[in-house]
Amino acid sequence: MIQAILDLERHGDDQSFSALIACSCQRLRKLVHRMLHRQFPDLRRWEDTDDVLQRSLVRLHGSLRKIQPRSVREFYGLAATQIRWELIDLCRHYFGPHGLGANHESDYGAGASSDFRSPRRESVDDTAGPAVLLAWAEFHEHAGKLPDEEREVFDLLWYQQVPQADAAALLGVSIRTVKRRWQRAKLQLSTACPEQPPV
Repeated sequence: MIQAILDLERHGDDQSFSALIACSCQRLRKLVHRMLHRQFPDLRRWEDTDDVLQRSLVRLHGSLRKIQPRSVREFYGLAATQIRWELIDLCRHYFGPHGLGANHESDYGAGASSDFRSPRRESVDDTAGPAVLLAWAEFHEHAGKLPDEEREVFDLLWYQQVPQADAAALLGVSIRTVKRRWQRAKLQLSTACPEQPPV
C-alpha cells in the first residue's frame, strides 16, 4: 500500500502525503515513542510522543517536497532521519546552555510541610544531566553521518528495532552482510564518540 502511494506521489498526486501518513502513522508513532523513551527520556518532561511525532511529520512533509523516496525502505529511512533530527534539536533546545533542562530543577515539595515527593525526581539517575543528553545528541548526529550502507543498517537495528534477519530481507542482503555493516557502524560510532557506552 505504501509503495503504491509513493508511486502516486512521484507522479504529482497532491493527496499522497495525507494517504502516506494515514498508512504509516502508527508505525511512525511507535518509532517516536521508542526513541523518545529509550534515547531521550528526560525530554519527556517537556515533550510527549504526539508532539514529537507532529513536528517530525512537518519535517517529513518538507523533505518529501524535495526528496521522493522510491521505496518503502527509503521512506522509512527518511522518516527515521527526520525524527532523529527533531529529537536532536529538542535536546539542544532544552539542554543547551540556555535551555530549561540545563537551568531549571523542580523539586516538588522541597521546603514544604508535606512529605510529598515526586516519584519521577526520586527515580532520576543523576548521571542523565544536560551534558549526558548533549553527548547523546552528538552520538545521534554521528549516526546520521555514517556511510549509507552502515547508516541504513544502524537505522533499522538501533532506531527501528528490526531483527537482523528481517533487516537482511528488507535490504536484500545476507545476514552476514548486515552483521558486518552493523559492526562497522558500531566501530565508527565508538571512535567518533568514545565517551558514550558501547552500542
